[in-house]
Amino acid sequence: MSKSGHDAETTDAIDELRGQWRRERPDLDLAHLDAMALVGRIRRADHLLSKGMKKVFADHGLEFAEFDVIATLRRVGAPHELTAGGLLKSAMVTSGAITNRLDKLERKGLIERRPDPADRRSVRVRLTEAGLDVVDRAVVAHIANEERMLAALPPEDRAAVDAALRRLLVSLGDTHLG
Repeated sequence: MSKSGHDAETTDAIDELRGQWRRERPDLDLAHLDAMALVGRIRRADHLLSKGMKKVFADHGLEFAEFDVIATLRRVGAPHELTAGGLLKSAMVTSGAITNRLDKLERKGLIERRPDPADRRSVRVRLTEAGLDVVDRAVVAHIANEERMLAALPPEDRAAVDAALRRLLVSLGDTHLG
């Protein structure tokens, strides 16, 4: 067992960082270091999971941000269409970023944009048949890849992490898309 109370097999990079803070700042409250460690683990897990997803999306000619857009359009159901503003709310990015994503997807023939008949100031974005085909294939590979990446967690651990993260997100006000 290491000084952190974990054996070498269960010690991660955050344990090393936490140990450095304990050595350099023994005055810091352990509970505060625990909070910093948990946030660090969430951030590192996000980074590593995102990195692990990159290849799957690339295999389908997509970047994660592009997949996010076409998956959003797929999830809303037929006719797989939203306003650009609706996509913007779902994506949590700037309008410039969404425009860039839409430009790339349109060049690839995966979406089409047209004026909104109900509001001439608005644009509607719709999946093309090619976009529907790509997202349907990519989502199957994406889910299989996520299963692979989470394989180290047994079902009860997955359920506990899921419930804890849900409580955290709700406490942070993340209760609705957009």
